[in-house]
Amino acid sequence: MIKTLYFLIALFSLFSIADTSAQISLVKISETMVYDSPPFKECHASSILEVTPNQFLIAAFGGSKEGKDDVSIWLSHSDKNEWKAPQLIDRGVSLHQELFPCWNPVLFQSQAGTLSLFYKVGPSPREWWGMVKTSDDRGNTWSEGKRLAQDILGPIKNKPVQLRDGTILSPSSTETRTSEGLSWKVHIEKSTNDGRSWTKIPVDPTTEFDVIQPSILLLGENRLQILCRSRNNSLMQAFSEDNGNSWGPVTRTDLPNPNAGTDAITLSNGYHLLVYNPTQNGKNGRSKLSVALSQTGKDWEEVLFLENEKKGEFSYPAVIESADGKVHISYTYNRRNIKHVVLEINERMD
Repeated sequence: MIKTLYFLIALFSLFSIADTSAQISLVKISETMVYDSPPFKECHASSILEVTPNQFLIAAFGGSKEGKDDVSIWLSHSDKNEWKAPQLIDRGVSLHQELFPCWNPVLFQSQAGTLSLFYKVGPSPREWWGMVKTSDDRGNTWSEGKRLAQDILGPIKNKPVQLRDGTILSPSSTETRTSEGLSWKVHIEKSTNDGRSWTKIPVDPTTEFDVIQPSILLLGENRLQILCRSRNNSLMQAFSEDNGNSWGPVTRTDLPNPNAGTDAITLSNGYHLLVYNPTQNGKNGRSKLSVALSQTGKDWEEVLFLENEKKGEFSYPAVIESADGKVHISYTYNRRNIKHVVLEINERMD
């Protein structure tokens, strides 16, 4: 049943355009810390997925400190709106039995029902490689980690999207050390066989902007949009007119970005929803976390604060729409926990 619901949501999201006479608002109906007694000092980079109606998974990396060899992938299951203790999923042991830190898990379930956990392993984002595990029992047990093909990293932070024809588009990026400094570039990884193999699609490889960690929006009629983190004080964007097979230039949006991860989705009602830090580079740039809405993907309205403090880090959001039409967001809470927030969508006609 959940597969059918997700497929219908994906279809409707791809072709629907929000009725301009309808207005929606978001109301926070619950917020919960995922970990009661975390088995790690720090955690970050969560991903959330609904596996059956009202049953969710959240993955994150946790350890003594980001980038340390003890940083591992941890997975939590919800049970009647409560989160169970996290399970250790991967410790980052290489084929040569060397221990490396783990990074940025991403949960994804395809239309065919394949449940995947993508993540990265390696000493740094400049040197990491892509990994994937799969589960046949809603995330209770997992296969051995499999390294992705050369030059394929998997979704870097945000989840893939699946199109009407079954094509999976995975938003990805690279961070490369060059003679001129650090170069950030985004790209898309495409699979037409339920994730068994992937091809790499460049996105404006000569752009002057430093961009990573894209998320994908479905604009309808084969049009897609990505929103990207940057080091240029703004969220960046690019557009595709052919379902992601080619992309136009990376351009600046009107949305601020303090060099921090974001996430965005197209809702089943045709609106687009973005979770982001609405600040620029500088001290306490991640102390405010907000939700914005758009009917076009270009004009955004900030509609809700998730966090708004003078100090603290509230960052790296992940967002999904559940089968019952609610919005679920997970994000880093001061590097000590992951917070899970549920929003209800209220729609009215003018």
